[in-house]
Amino acid sequence: MNEDGRALAALETDTARLRSARRLVTTTANPALDRLAELAARLLGAPAAQVSLLSDVQTISAAAGLDAQDRGVTALADSLCSVTATAGEPLVVTDASADDRVALLPSVTSGAVRAYLGVPMRGQDGFVVGALCVFGPQARDWSETDVAVLGDLAAAAVTELELTALAVDFEAARVRSELAVAAGGIGTFDWDLATGELRWDERLLEMFGYAADDFGRDIEAFNARLHPDDLPRVGAALQRAIEECGPFEAEYRVVRPDGTTRWVRARGQALADEAGRSVRLLGAAYDTTATRTDDARVARVLESMASAFFSLDRDFRFSYVNAEAERVLGRPRQELLGGSVWELFPDAVGSPFETHYRGVAATGEPATFEAYYPPPLDAWFEVRAWPDPDGVSVYFLDVTAGRRARRELEAAHAAAAAAAERLRLIVTVSEDLTATLDVQEAVARLAQHLVPAVADWCLVTLVDEQGGLRDVGCHHVDPALRDVVLAYRDTRLSALAQDSYLYRVWRSARPAGVTRGATAEILRVLAADSPARELIRRLAPESFECVPLRARGRTVGLITLFHGVERGELGAEDLLLATEIADRAGLALDNARLYEAQHRMAEALQRSLLTSPVEPDHVQIVVRYQPAAHAAEVGGDWYDAFLTPNGATVLVIGDVMGHDITAAAGMSQVRSLLRGIAYTTGASPAGVLSGLDAAMAGLAVDTTATVVVGRLEQTEDERHRDITRFRWANAGHPAPVLLTPDGTVSSLASLPAQLLLGIDPSTSRADAAITVDRGSTILMFTDGLVERRDRSLDEGLLRLREAVADLAAATLDELVDGVLERMLPGEHEDDVALVAVRLHRLDGARPAEAGPERTPPATPPVPR
Repeated sequence: MNEDGRALAALETDTARLRSARRLVTTTANPALDRLAELAARLLGAPAAQVSLLSDVQTISAAAGLDAQDRGVTALADSLCSVTATAGEPLVVTDASADDRVALLPSVTSGAVRAYLGVPMRGQDGFVVGALCVFGPQARDWSETDVAVLGDLAAAAVTELELTALAVDFEAARVRSELAVAAGGIGTFDWDLATGELRWDERLLEMFGYAADDFGRDIEAFNARLHPDDLPRVGAALQRAIEECGPFEAEYRVVRPDGTTRWVRARGQALADEAGRSVRLLGAAYDTTATRTDDARVARVLESMASAFFSLDRDFRFSYVNAEAERVLGRPRQELLGGSVWELFPDAVGSPFETHYRGVAATGEPATFEAYYPPPLDAWFEVRAWPDPDGVSVYFLDVTAGRRARRELEAAHAAAAAAAERLRLIVTVSEDLTATLDVQEAVARLAQHLVPAVADWCLVTLVDEQGGLRDVGCHHVDPALRDVVLAYRDTRLSALAQDSYLYRVWRSARPAGVTRGATAEILRVLAADSPARELIRRLAPESFECVPLRARGRTVGLITLFHGVERGELGAEDLLLATEIADRAGLALDNARLYEAQHRMAEALQRSLLTSPVEPDHVQIVVRYQPAAHAAEVGGDWYDAFLTPNGATVLVIGDVMGHDITAAAGMSQVRSLLRGIAYTTGASPAGVLSGLDAAMAGLAVDTTATVVVGRLEQTEDERHRDITRFRWANAGHPAPVLLTPDGTVSSLASLPAQLLLGIDPSTSRADAAITVDRGSTILMFTDGLVERRDRSLDEGLLRLREAVADLAAATLDELVDGVLERMLPGEHEDDVALVAVRLHRLDGARPAEAGPERTPPATPPVPR
């Protein structure tokens, strides 16, 4: 078997990779993958493209330019994409028939494929699960840019497949949850407190004996079936939940139309609006009749209990007393039943007994307490009181002897406090890791969190992108030694031998350490001439433990915990705590890496669809594009500036609805159509928009967009007078801003609002035009510049005009950058595109700040 055959055999039998690929295969259509395939074919100018997943067969998940019968399942041995996967790197084939790697494959010998470019698709676990490829029947050369663009699209395809797999898992979990609720016989309710509408599901309607058509959908329908004796108590509990915007809990009787009575227990929660007022009450209820039927059996159990138990009604009269309670309270049952607890036991008045019993009855919350009752009982009691539908139930034990064991209990509490402190540390570290985008800095601060909680001093090390180690954080419990630790951190890595503990833990991904004699062990692996040797002698660790930071199968860093002689070695619980913190930090680091990679890919894809503007004559044009802060979100914002054959300068700003691959593809289509229509027709801006609307409808470009098209025009007479006309048309987009030479700022919103593109191609569109003096500036922008959640559009437009006025004397680049700095927060949620044009005077040389004149080569008139 040759080398290619062995690689293919390994691909067919790699069980871990098979599981990874099969997880991403779905039988449902995935339009996003099809759009990615179409985008790949269009960007690379290829006749066809496909997304293939490789398990034990090749499955074509998406394709562009292929007939329906060409999709489906193919043997790995017959697949070009299998060759790509086994190589593990881009497969670039200029002429397949002359390439020994693929010449004998069926798709090549049939003539269907001659030129081929494929890149492997890697899942989050690192396995190659498939390939994204473009191909055609004619030989062609592929550029490095082609390979890079296809690689970015392959990463986007893997992300889409992972999201689809997660969605399938989520739906399965949702169905399982609904089945569990149905099996438990639980009904749900939703009370809209603003409208009064009460919605019940079928199980709750059945529980109350209602048919769907008979239920009045309001609180009166609920009250109508509630037992009259329970109505005040339940009503008070509902009102309390609404007033406090808190929980609701009650057990009550329901009188059904056939006269039978059912017991129902309900729990709910009031939801608040932004002002803190309750606006909805959500909850669930279930039938407890069977439990109530068992009360007699429960009473027999209570009688046999060795613990004292009694129940008080709502007037705090004894309604039940078991035999043990009779003995402890020193009174017969006949004397207790029906009697007031405050009259029979007057010393309880004003004591913790009265405080807690009344508190349980008033709040519905259980209480546990210890209290002393004087003679004749003369004992300490541990009491547990909880509400029931008829009053308060009480379970109590004589714990007089047990109080002598208080120290043991306090020791247990101390252990619990230590566990709580460890949990607090985990929470603090988690909050620190998630509270900043600079995760590496947060990981460096781990040393401050871990010292002195689990170590005397600590070093934090990261694995950099080049596969090397870098110490980033350190801390010491003794302030006098912190500078020593810092110096040791800065010198130790260059002096450590490759067989040292740090490199062993990095390679093995398993904790390792030394329980005693740590200083001697570290000196053994430090270079003889390193200043780190003297520093480690001053630090004098007795023991240490090195723990890896792991995430998704890779080691991204290490934490080394050092202990002095007095502290002793790291305990098992402290090691578990350090490992938990290391795992969280490792995952945060890897998530940050993935986030940054996705963000770079999204921005690169967006910018690849935008071009540099022309700058004719004395016209200076500056463009800017600022992507949204969210990872992998490709927006639909774009700008354009180009010359038409008749010499007019066309300026465009637009925004296709959406923030995903679909929006980017739609933007590319709309932008290309607009350029072609404006260039070939020479039509006015309104004519260009009307033609674009018609082209989008005719070519089935399924998207909507807002656009402003402007054109700088100048007759010979106007050129001599040094003035220019600006003609524009607006399809639902924010109006441009005009800055005149005297510093006046105005909005070019003279036209009535016109319909967006992609809605009604028959809509009438009109131009507006103004005469613009030389020295004027026109700023066109997308809505992300002025729209934010925390302010209205009008406020944003006002702030923009103020910013432009403040920057009126600046150069055009300074004006645009200054506007972006003032208008955008650090983490803005939307893409922003800007086009700014400044008309310099014609009676002098082109200003240096305008840069060189940039125009396309002269073109012949377009045939009409």
